[in-house]
Amino acid sequence: MELKRVVVTGLGAVTPIGNSVSEYWDSLLKGVSGAGPITLFDASKFKTQFACEVKNFDPLKYFEKKEVRKYDRYAQFAIAAAKESVEDAGFDMEAVDKDRVGVIFAAGIGGIATFEQEVGGFYASEERIPRFNPFFIPKMIGDIAAGHISMMYGFRGPNFGTVSACASSTHAISVAFDLIRLGKADAIVAGGAEAAITAGGVGGFNSMHALSTRNDDPEHASRPFSKSRDGFVMGEGSGSLVLEELEHALKRGAKIYAEVVGCGASADAYHMTATHPEGLGATLVMRNALKDAEMNADEIDYINVHGTSTPVGDPSEVKAIKEVFGEHAYKLNISSTKSMTGHLLGATGAIEAIASVLAVKNDVIPPTINHAEGDEDPDVDANLNFTFNKPQQRVVRAALSNTFGFGGHNSSIIVKKFAK
Repeated sequence: MELKRVVVTGLGAVTPIGNSVSEYWDSLLKGVSGAGPITLFDASKFKTQFACEVKNFDPLKYFEKKEVRKYDRYAQFAIAAAKESVEDAGFDMEAVDKDRVGVIFAAGIGGIATFEQEVGGFYASEERIPRFNPFFIPKMIGDIAAGHISMMYGFRGPNFGTVSACASSTHAISVAFDLIRLGKADAIVAGGAEAAITAGGVGGFNSMHALSTRNDDPEHASRPFSKSRDGFVMGEGSGSLVLEELEHALKRGAKIYAEVVGCGASADAYHMTATHPEGLGATLVMRNALKDAEMNADEIDYINVHGTSTPVGDPSEVKAIKEVFGEHAYKLNISSTKSMTGHLLGATGAIEAIASVLAVKNDVIPPTINHAEGDEDPDVDANLNFTFNKPQQRVVRAALSNTFGFGGHNSSIIVKKFAK
């Protein structure tokens, strides 16, 4: 069976540094930090009191006032990003075969704010009368964003969510890629959303000592590959990509950002939350992606790394990159856009896939910000090009994007310049 070619024809984003793709990309190239004091709840008693919140997001731009209460914040982000990506793709809704268009949209956690509100309200009541909101369950569940997007457009193709912690949305994109190249869909809206900046979300990650506690300097708290890093910064938002079969896209005259050429998946099979110290799972997932793409390691020019700014995670990913790419690792550009957006958990893979697509499209590498001279980590190879602090112009033939999740879930995708 001959596999179909798959291209990216639409992009959408809601992020802590911009509520559209153009705002997001412009902020990445300017090195804007999305971190600041938490405003979504009173965090004054928490070890971490800052995060990368989405700013100036108005749900009334997307929903009628009476409808807003039907959607958890994470689903609102998902629908907004999906709407931008579908409009960007430019489908003729009267002509497209909606039976052949799907939606695969991820969430690592889902509607945690709804869960806290409803269950918290029940246990806070002295009467303990089960007066739950009828929207409680459908607002909370992690698949509902995919359902809402399909209902919004009447897309009746493959429709579900993927859950693999922080790798969730890269897995969503990978599954969409596979379904299209196998001929099971003409196009799929793929991505992820998350809105876990809540008391439970921040408190839970604090208890694991996973978050930075640099409360006196939140803008510079996310500092991947620097010696002084002390944990990740939580973010929220959504990213959405329209993946489309090449001939279908060409027939309707769609603009094409890049081609998706490979994906990989693996497991660390090591620890519930920690990455393998030698990067064994990360090594395997990148090799699997290269094999799937039928590419050599030296054909990759840029890696958008998982790079969460944790003491253990960053060095293990570097070890994996050096193992997979050998001497070519020193010719790569590497960057962690989490230094600006924070870690969007289940949505992080989607917004980082967008950054990778735009790097390929525009021949520019977004930076890793917040690195200071003299803050080199002896466990991280300083001779690698981490694209510190400033973007770098270069021809980007192909880019690889890594995401790794709790449970040892690893996922990578490769995008390259489109050529007929």
